[in-house]
Amino acid sequence: MKVLLLGANGQLGTDLHRVLATQGHTVIPTIHAELDICDSDKLHELIVSSNCDVVINTAAFHKVEACEEQAARAFQVNALGARNLARACAHRGCVLVHFSTDYVFDGRQRKPYAEDDLPRPLNVYGVSKLAGEHLIAASSERYFVIRTCGLYGIAGSGGKGGNFVENMLKKAWQGVPLRVVNDQVLTPTFTVDLAEAVNRLIRTREYGLYHITSEGECSWYTFAKTIFEFEKLKVDLTPVSTDEFPSPVKRPLYSVLRKQRLQKVGLSMPAWKDGLGRYLAARHILSRPAAITP
Repeated sequence: MKVLLLGANGQLGTDLHRVLATQGHTVIPTIHAELDICDSDKLHELIVSSNCDVVINTAAFHKVEACEEQAARAFQVNALGARNLARACAHRGCVLVHFSTDYVFDGRQRKPYAEDDLPRPLNVYGVSKLAGEHLIAASSERYFVIRTCGLYGIAGSGGKGGNFVENMLKKAWQGVPLRVVNDQVLTPTFTVDLAEAVNRLIRTREYGLYHITSEGECSWYTFAKTIFEFEKLKVDLTPVSTDEFPSPVKRPLYSVLRKQRLQKVGLSMPAWKDGLGRYLAARHILSRPAAITP
């Protein structure tokens, strides 16, 4: 398949590009600075000229605090931008793959959320992403909307914005005492695993809404603790509650997603600890100095 990849230089985009190309797809990458999904005319022109079979969109306004302050911009990108993509894909006759978030839920359920559970977002970011989901469904029939959470990828270890794993390791090496929340529960997800799931999913043509994360769940504190255990680092790490980090943004305390639709099409995901182990192994390989050829 010929794939137009929007946001190919991000953490997820980088791994999508690599995985899809390895699996025989022709990938046309665009970076965030090259395209504004709010510009419907240029977006339509790009999709038509690319002659692609699939458009994968990783572009979003995902800075949660900034979304609270710039609500209009959040809806312009996450909702209207998603609608622009869906309409352009429907006109071209290609498939849209769009990423949403666990933040469409309020976290009060305390058991994994299924695709058909009622969303109740707590913040502007979550509301804007949920609006994008609905606008895609109203504008196209051939789409995959994928809710995911806790993403981290190799591109983040290379200085392209970082991720939770890299931030924790950096502070550990600096000897900084760490206080990490223990009452927000999620599923950390390695972007390589998500990219491989996307590659398999788009071949099914079973369109619709999917939850795709790694298997299992943990708190941010447990995630940090596991990182340090894998790296054999002794760190002054203390579990704390969310209340100890006052924020204008409400976040769900439970963000685990149940992958019932993914299972129905015969696909599965690895455990989050397995993904973390492979991520840490990969970053060690990348950090080794290149061999010098005489």
